[in-house]
Amino acid sequence: MLIRPFSLLVGLISALLLAGAAQAQSIVYRCPGPPVLYTDALTAKEAQAKDCRSIEGTPITVLPATRAKPNPAAAPNSAGSEVRGSSEGRIDPNQQRTRDGERRRVLETELREAQERLDALQRDYAGGNAERRGDEKNYQKYLDRMAELKASIARQEVDVQALKREISKLP
Repeated sequence: MLIRPFSLLVGLISALLLAGAAQAQSIVYRCPGPPVLYTDALTAKEAQAKDCRSIEGTPITVLPATRAKPNPAAAPNSAGSEVRGSSEGRIDPNQQRTRDGERRRVLETELREAQERLDALQRDYAGGNAERRGDEKNYQKYLDRMAELKASIARQEVDVQALKREISKLP
């Protein structure tokens, strides 16, 4: 009679050990890194070496990747061209021509004003031989003004060229 409780006790202990082993194999680790990694394929030593933390008791949900549904508004029609919905940001060609025309007018106005400023600066600079003003009794003040005018002319020339490039890009 003594054998029966002993075999029952051995069976119970072995069942607990197997359950513990099964649970030990299913420990999931969260490993840091740019792609955060969740894995159950590591041993405790490997997880510790990689600075992974176990996430015991936290339910894990694995979702399969989903495919993007095709947009019916962008499906090709029988002529082969795409039908576009208004949600894609398409602009009416007439409205776009109006916007382009307005942009051209604004850029041409800016170019005209920049050219006028450049001409005025070049008149003041007079090829580096501008007359001294009354407040420039010190010759260094005159030289500083000439250097400033020369730098302003260079900046204005760059602005004029940039505006010309922008206008040339317009349809």
